[in-house]
Amino acid sequence: MKLYIAEKPSLARAIVAALPKPHKKLDGYYQVGNGDLVSWCIGHILEQAQPEKYDPAFKKWQFEHLPIVPEQWQLTPKYKTRSQLAVLRKLVKQCPQIIHAGDPDREGQLLVDEVLDYLNIGEQKKSDCQRLLISDLNLSAVKRALSQLKRNTEFMPLSISALARSRADWLYGINLTRAYTLAGQKSGYNSVLSVGRVQTPVLGLVVMRDQAIDEFLSKPYFQVDAIVADDKGTTFKARWQPSEACQPYMDEQGHVLVRKLAENVVQRIANQPAKITNISDKQHKQAAPLLYNLSSLQIDAAKIFSLRAQTVLDTCQSLYERQKLITYPRSDCRYLPKEHHADAAKILANLASNNGRYMSFAEQADSKQKSRAFNDSKVSAHHAIVPTLKSAKNITLSDVEEKVYSLICRQYIAQFLANYVFNKSQLTLDIAGGRFVAKAKHEQQLGWKQMYQSKRPTSADDSEPLQNVDFNQYQKGQRLHCISGDLLEKHTQPPSSFTDATLLEAMTNIARFVADKNIKQILKENDGLGTEATRAGIIELLFKRGYLERNGKQIKATLVGKALINALPEPATKPDLTAKWESSLNAICEKQMGYQQFMQPLLLTINDFIQAGQKQDFSGLPKKAFKPKRRYRKKSGSGQKKSA
Repeated sequence: MKLYIAEKPSLARAIVAALPKPHKKLDGYYQVGNGDLVSWCIGHILEQAQPEKYDPAFKKWQFEHLPIVPEQWQLTPKYKTRSQLAVLRKLVKQCPQIIHAGDPDREGQLLVDEVLDYLNIGEQKKSDCQRLLISDLNLSAVKRALSQLKRNTEFMPLSISALARSRADWLYGINLTRAYTLAGQKSGYNSVLSVGRVQTPVLGLVVMRDQAIDEFLSKPYFQVDAIVADDKGTTFKARWQPSEACQPYMDEQGHVLVRKLAENVVQRIANQPAKITNISDKQHKQAAPLLYNLSSLQIDAAKIFSLRAQTVLDTCQSLYERQKLITYPRSDCRYLPKEHHADAAKILANLASNNGRYMSFAEQADSKQKSRAFNDSKVSAHHAIVPTLKSAKNITLSDVEEKVYSLICRQYIAQFLANYVFNKSQLTLDIAGGRFVAKAKHEQQLGWKQMYQSKRPTSADDSEPLQNVDFNQYQKGQRLHCISGDLLEKHTQPPSSFTDATLLEAMTNIARFVADKNIKQILKENDGLGTEATRAGIIELLFKRGYLERNGKQIKATLVGKALINALPEPATKPDLTAKWESSLNAICEKQMGYQQFMQPLLLTINDFIQAGQKQDFSGLPKKAFKPKRRYRKKSGSGQKKSA
């Protein structure tokens, strides 16, 4: 008799549907036709024990107790799910074979593994445990997964990595939150100052951006466009490229700061010959963007529909569990296994018949085409988020569900459409001894691009203007005529405030904000603050704790958020340290680092930050705590006991 342990009830139901009938629903589990049992966790049904579990004296917050480091780590059952844990305790005793059916990521791996460890199953039973990996809840996909069971021991590095992450977050959050709350109390602040391994650097990003905006001083700069004509009357613009001789009059970004210099260029080029010194013309082929992982989907949904990251995650869970229209959503991968290409024709046929936004494009798609997104070597425990084989034709979706589903469908259909093909040409001119550049772009084949409702490509403010002129009609050495020059006065712009989309982008591409060159190099391929599944929650947590606030689409730091970051040691507020930790956690997954190699330096860092906390000046904090708006529900166990 086998016992399948799923991560949550919805996954358990999908497994049951693929097993022999009849199915019998019992208290906390199912029994199927061949006698096998299917039960479930309800997310994490165990949690790290609170400090007072290790020593009752720890219930009172005191500097003398820090750092609190358990000698023997303990887990405690969550109160709301104790009954389900009791069901699992009974079932694992009576079933000789266990099938681990947690979600296909490191947290899903730990979630069931920690239950098995907590219930003290025998070593032989643990060794014989098998792993079921399901990323698509539809019947055919689940049946296929059931035929491809693996040994659970193969996935232990994932579990160890998640365990290291869990304990690291506990050590960092418990110890530093206590240390800095106690320091804040000395200055009269009457509430908890939550410090987290991930949340604090995210807050630091926003505070530093706000400070950069506040301290920014705009300055004028000048550009010159030459108005050039040929003998047929065709005109176009060419942008002045300042020479090295102009460097003393320019800033680090290459902006000309002296108006008289630009005015002199305008006067000098008026009614002058414009000799063509170079012509370049190149065809470009642009493949469709890769399929979505969770973060890239959340970023696009924020940009296009102004949806918050948590809303997108919740909607994806509904589309995955309730509607069964998409594959596993908490994925960090943007590729599919090659075997999934066999489903393309059926999926595209469904999308062509379901009256969705991109129905006509699905009809045009070539299911035989195989894009770069089909790459076995890029897929690990899970793959990209794509539509399943289930049709949405007779399913009523909410407005938000329809929007999110349409984005996922669009990204999938794009893999089977032609490349976007365009020509870029550039004309270089000598006018009165000055160098001027004109650029043009000609679209030859829209391909997948026709589905994407974005503005046609234009140049940035500081780039040469793009125009629709055929430069191939000219020849090198040919003389055209500069009619006049246009003086353009512009002003340097401050960095933009973060939005949901750009803050998520910053979290997923954190290497851009890392100072250490060595860490930058490590993070080029694999970086990020938090995980695909936690980033939305981290952002929401910072709002809940009163550290962030919204001003329209802008995300700004509150007075409390700014004061906390300014009082903390600088390394605790920057992404360098936690980014390095995330890299180490991934190294554990890849068997390139051990648990102790990660934990030992972390403990030293925590101790240093605790010592620094005793010396910090929190006089910038207000005396009263920020009270969150009522829309946020206070969860049990929140406050001083939790930090992310």
